[in-house]
Amino acid sequence: GMDESQVKKTVAKSPKFLALSIERNLRPKWQWLKDLGLDHSQAKKAVATFPELLTCSLDRNLKPTLQWLKDLGIDDAQVAKAIAMKPQLLAYSIEQNLKPTLQWLKDLGMDDSQAKNAITRHPQLLGYSIDQNLRPMVQWSKDLGMDDSQVTSSITKHPQLLSY
Repeated sequence: GMDESQVKKTVAKSPKFLALSIERNLRPKWQWLKDLGLDHSQAKKAVATFPELLTCSLDRNLKPTLQWLKDLGIDDAQVAKAIAMKPQLLAYSIEQNLKPTLQWLKDLGMDDSQAKNAITRHPQLLGYSIDQNLRPMVQWSKDLGMDDSQVTSSITKHPQLLSY
């Protein structure tokens, strides 16, 4: 799936890539990405962007995270798009990253649908630190004079605002 220059970049980023078994690690995970709905170029980009994806356990990391996203109501096409944009999403801890960030969005005033839409529009959101990124950005917005409902509305419509 990857050309020689991409393999070199991937190995440079993650040397343990060389120790992976083609039959036990690489091929099953490549196929799993394709089965998710990523096309060849999206799967290739996901691996080139985040080669550690191939070192994650299908049963302990990738499948549970995928199921968690689906349980939010994110459909297959949206999941594939989110993973193509931010493959690191699959390696985030459900208990330490995903659930707390979702709860933070809800505590901010988002309902399930709004939180789902924010996550699908900007999956990077799930990787931001609540204390280092999210909370300070919300406080900055409030310091500008926005009330809670305005902040929630802005983030719902433009979740990428939290990345600044």
